[in-house]
Amino acid sequence: MDATAVKNIIESAIHADHVEVAGEGAKYHVTVVSDVFEGMRAVKRQQTIYAGLQADIASGAIHAVTMALFTPTEWAAK
Repeated sequence: MDATAVKNIIESAIHADHVEVAGEGAKYHVTVVSDVFEGMRAVKRQQTIYAGLQADIASGAIHAVTMALFTPTEWAAK
């Protein structure tokens, strides 16, 4: 598993304006900007990302994911 593979999984799981993945091995930092997150609390946003990565987490290919998840409005204000 590499950062490009993780990015591809996220992009196929949700519609996102921006996906950035850094890391290697089984530990990754993910930044995602998506209107899908509108009205969601932080935990629900994380669950949305984890849902797409679940098979790889269960297999051990991904061990840890740190997330920064934004709506487009939040990202623009950053």
